[in-house]
Amino acid sequence: MNFLSIFVLIPLVMLLGLWLARGVNQVRGVMVAGSTALLALAIYLTVDFLAERAAGNTAEMLYTASFDWIAPLKIKYSVGVDGISVAMLLLSAIIVFTGTFASWRLQPLTKEYFLWFTLLSMGVFGFFISVDMFAMFMFYEIALIPMYLLIGVWGSGRKEYAAMKLTLMLMGGSAFLMCGIFGIFYGAGGASMNILDIAHHTGGCRPIAVGEQCIWFPLTFVGFGVLGALFPFHTWSPDGHASAPTAVSMLHAGVLMKLGGYGCFRIAMYLMPEAANQLGWIFLILTSISVVYGAFSACVQTDLKYINAYSSVSHCGLVLFAILMMNHVAATGAVLQMLSHGLMTALFFALIGMIYGRTHTRDIRELAGLMRIMPFLAVCYVIAGLANLGLPGLSGFVAEMTIFVGSFSNEGAFYTTLTIIACTSIVITAVYILRLVGKILYGTCTNEHHLALTDATWDERFAVVCLIISVAGLGLAPWWISDMIGTGTGPIIDVIQSAVALNPFH
Repeated sequence: MNFLSIFVLIPLVMLLGLWLARGVNQVRGVMVAGSTALLALAIYLTVDFLAERAAGNTAEMLYTASFDWIAPLKIKYSVGVDGISVAMLLLSAIIVFTGTFASWRLQPLTKEYFLWFTLLSMGVFGFFISVDMFAMFMFYEIALIPMYLLIGVWGSGRKEYAAMKLTLMLMGGSAFLMCGIFGIFYGAGGASMNILDIAHHTGGCRPIAVGEQCIWFPLTFVGFGVLGALFPFHTWSPDGHASAPTAVSMLHAGVLMKLGGYGCFRIAMYLMPEAANQLGWIFLILTSISVVYGAFSACVQTDLKYINAYSSVSHCGLVLFAILMMNHVAATGAVLQMLSHGLMTALFFALIGMIYGRTHTRDIRELAGLMRIMPFLAVCYVIAGLANLGLPGLSGFVAEMTIFVGSFSNEGAFYTTLTIIACTSIVITAVYILRLVGKILYGTCTNEHHLALTDATWDERFAVVCLIISVAGLGLAPWWISDMIGTGTGPIIDVIQSAVALNPFH
């Protein structure tokens, strides 16, 4: 069995263990064992991948394997990873591990909740290791389906509405995506669904005609972009985040939304570079709107989860914005932003869930003086806020500066203007973060019930500290992961820039 397939096998074993588990303690034991194994595997993969690159292994994908799955349709189970995939697997493992402890005391139906949570995790891991487009699409759908029940059953507020809206909009995006994937397959000659074969015209694949690319590129980019909160298809995101239980919000915003940016880069941009060159300006405008609109919308919200949800629209917009700049620095920044935002937003949603579980409100107008009542959670919230607004030394600064430096390197008034517009989000983010921190953490608490509240429990502290260490680690020592990411973005950007050189529309 291929080494990478263990990332899918472990969640399958976890599902079996959860099904056989009797009692909450056994369920927790299965989740801790499984999530720890996934984190250990992701760390081992990262170390081994770096060692392989240091030893001079320059293959575009490592640990590759492939075997026929549905032979008449040329569908194979093909796996492999590059620097981007390894970074996303590590992020996913961290979020699943910390999300387990963030849900430690979840009631009711604890067993059923973790069953769906594990199925969602399996889809995410399978998506990031897949090299075959059909396998990626299958795991993509596996990751989406559990969201409906996780929000509809265990959520809060208008949970049925939010679950239905999220599911319908993401399934709509999936319909576009399926059309785009099969268009790419037949446009490349119908010989293989392997991404590398199509990109390099091997395995019987031929170059996709530019006219066909211009049809399938928008469908594929929008299909993935819906999950990446691309304007104007982002409206499911705030409602979904606001209604989801804590760990689901962590995994959804921290990892699931990254499937959108990853798919746009890996499939839409990589396999249809000429169309990306000709049509990318349209999506650059839309992503610029996402960045600024999301930040402004966060400023006027009064619900903690809605503030973080609209902030996610802004930060995920930066990911797509950087990808569309089509240069090495910006592309590396896009992946760093996926990592940074995944860790920051998971930390935010974990803390919001812990505060809500005690105060039973997320309305900032009803919260004040939490620094004195629950100092640990308050200090951690300040750290998350500073990371979100881009404080040097934390992950947000590294990611955003890499994106803006790369974006400014593109020549032309159009790109410079859009980059300046996107840069304004930094100031807007600082406004709503500082306003939020000042409002809920300081001042005088007038609610007598809040004065009797307790601070974080051991399981909550453990989850939060793990995320803070990750955010600080990425901010203080970004070079190793930036170099690793560069080995993955490099070949993709080279293909795109070669197409641009042949047809200098960009």
